[in-house]
Amino acid sequence: MTSHLWQKSTYSGANDTCVEIRSSDGAIELRESDDGTVILRITPAALAGLLRTIKAGELDHQHA
Repeated sequence: MTSHLWQKSTYSGANDTCVEIRSSDGAIELRESDDGTVILRITPAALAGLLRTIKAGELDHQHA
């Protein structure tokens, strides 16, 4: 990924409440499409780790 343009999943369709992603100077930037003022800047390795954690369900909350 070498684009400075924000991208969002095609699953979002016309919905404006999704996470957008782009690359910038070797880092990955994430933001919410409905509020682009806050940008999370992480390394590709950190993003890969976050995605593995999410897919493994390690951030799921247990309901009593």
